[in-house]
Amino acid sequence: MLVLVLAGCTAGPVAMPESPVAVPEPVKRAPRIGLALGGGAARGFAHVGVIQVLEEAGIRPTLVTGTSAGSLVAALYASGKTGMQLQQVAESMEEATFADWTLPIFSRGLLRGDALARYVHAQVGGRLIEDLPLPLGIVATDLNSGQGVLFQRGDTATAVRASSAVPAVFQPVRVAGREYVDGGLVSPVPVRYARQMGAELVIAVDISNVPDANPAGDTLQILLQTFTIMGRSINNWELRDADVVVRPALNGVASADFNARRRSIQAGRVAMQQLLPQLKAAIEARSK
Repeated sequence: MLVLVLAGCTAGPVAMPESPVAVPEPVKRAPRIGLALGGGAARGFAHVGVIQVLEEAGIRPTLVTGTSAGSLVAALYASGKTGMQLQQVAESMEEATFADWTLPIFSRGLLRGDALARYVHAQVGGRLIEDLPLPLGIVATDLNSGQGVLFQRGDTATAVRASSAVPAVFQPVRVAGREYVDGGLVSPVPVRYARQMGAELVIAVDISNVPDANPAGDTLQILLQTFTIMGRSINNWELRDADVVVRPALNGVASADFNARRRSIQAGRVAMQQLLPQLKAAIEARSK
C-alpha cells in the first residue's frame, strides 16, 4: 500500500479541464435603409427637418429616392450635404430662381425648367447621379407610356427637372428621345422604387396636400386639385409598403408657400422625432 501511495506522489500533475471558451455573439447587420421623399412643391422643406433628426439620432439611410420636390432634396442630400447645410440652402432659396417663364400660347408649360436644372447642377457640383456619395433614385413619368421611370444614372439636374415637371406648369423634359413629366403622377412617395434599389426598411415622408374643399376657379388651381386627388389614391396604395410613414403637420401650408420654409422644416423635425421609437424598433427587428 505504501508503495502505491508513494508512486502516486511522484506521478506528474493532473491535467485540469480547460475553461470553456466564450463564443462571441454574432454581430447584427443593420438593414439597408431607404429614405423615400415625396412630392409637394414648397412643402418639401419639411424633408430637411426629417433628415436633420435622422442625423441627430445617428441613423444614416443607405439610399434615397425622391419624387418632384422630394427629388430636389434627395439630390442635394445624396450629394453629401448635411441636414444643417440643407437648411442653409433652403433659407437662401428664392422662388424667383426657378421662374423662367415662357409664352403660354406657344409652349407646353408656363415654365421651361432650365433655371431649376441650372440650380441643381450648381448645388451638386455638376456630378452625375452615379457619382454622388449616396445612392440616389429619381422618379419621373414617361409621358408617352404613362409608366414610372427610375433614374439611377445620368445627369442629376436633368433627372430632377424631369421629376418636377408638373404638366402645364413646367414643360416636359426630353431625355434620349423620350419625354418625361412629374413623377408624382405615378409615385407621389417613391416607396416601391426604394425597395427596387434594395432597401430592406423604408422611411416614407409624405408631404402631400389634402384636396381643397373650395378650389379656386382658375385653370391652374383646378389642374393642381386634380393632381392632388389622383395622388392621394396612389399614395394610399404605395405607403402600405413603407415601414415608417412620416407625415409632417403642414396644415395651411400651400404648395407655393415659400415663406413657410422654417415652419415646414420644424414640422418635419417634430414628425420624425415622434416616430423615432417606432423607427428604432423597426431597425432592431430587421437587424440580422
